[in-house]
Amino acid sequence: MSADNLEDLIKRAESWPEAAREELAAIAREIESELQADRYHASAEELRIIDAAVTALDAGEHATDDEIRTAFAKFGR
Repeated sequence: MSADNLEDLIKRAESWPEAAREELAAIAREIESELQADRYHASAEELRIIDAAVTALDAGEHATDDEIRTAFAKFGR
């Protein structure tokens, strides 16, 4: 996204409801923090998803080769 496009978005966001502006600001602060940090810190939700995936793998659950090919085809890889 170009700087001009970002400026346009920010100008449009000024007319958003307060809650939406706060959410945008929180996301921007999170991105800025990650860019300035030496390492990435996963959110609680990300850690929950990772734990669930590890549990599923430990239980022997995994995608078949066909499911993997289908996923890569769907997402353009």
